[in-house]
Amino acid sequence: MNFELKRSALITGSATGIGRAAAVRLAKAGINIAINYSRSEQEAIETQKMVEAEGVKSIVCKADVADEKAVVEMVDAAVDAFGQLDILVNNAGTTHFVPMGNLDGLEDVHWDRIMAVNVKGLFYCCRAATPHLKKQKGVILNVTSVAGVTGVGSSIAYAASKAAAISVTKSLARVLAPDVRVNSIAPGIVMTRWVKGHEDHVETLSAQTPLGRAATAEDVAELIYAYTHHADFITGQNIVIDGGMFM
Repeated sequence: MNFELKRSALITGSATGIGRAAAVRLAKAGINIAINYSRSEQEAIETQKMVEAEGVKSIVCKADVADEKAVVEMVDAAVDAFGQLDILVNNAGTTHFVPMGNLDGLEDVHWDRIMAVNVKGLFYCCRAATPHLKKQKGVILNVTSVAGVTGVGSSIAYAASKAAAISVTKSLARVLAPDVRVNSIAPGIVMTRWVKGHEDHVETLSAQTPLGRAATAEDVAELIYAYTHHADFITGQNIVIDGGMFM
């Protein structure tokens, strides 16, 4: 299955939320999209329809990014389909809500899964994609979180994982330069299904934000687009997108 050669992107966790919005935004720019999911198959198919409505090609890849073998197969599938890989957006992530002060409630199983997906999974994707991205002078964009900057988030393990992801971003920016630019963005609260059940908390924090609202997935997708298309002299940077909440 080989599509017309044009720029292509692999976006992990793109069945819903920020990943879906990024897939649609890059598709509007004429980018072929490899859509990744681990559990949300129906939502991934819906994303594919939205992407292809923009006139580009797409494939859907099921893979848990914490599984390196599955990651390698996913990257190979994207390159086989599109002939090249120009953009990698590491958006897949997970958390487990444990109050920050509940130290005993944060168990090894939470730490292990959060770090496996948010840090090791991100690295696996970067490593598998690097040979292909180097050929195209490509771009890696990692979606981290303001939790990785402030240390405040859905759990201590989640905040630590996002801080680690920012560190990995900087390390990769050094070792992959000048062929591949590597940056990250750190959203604050974004109106996705992640905040379901926490609406009161979201409203309280949004009221304290200078811009007076939480971010939408489309807000974040616009920054992803900008980083991958209009920032040729920026690498190794982590940009917070939180409406000024933590300035």
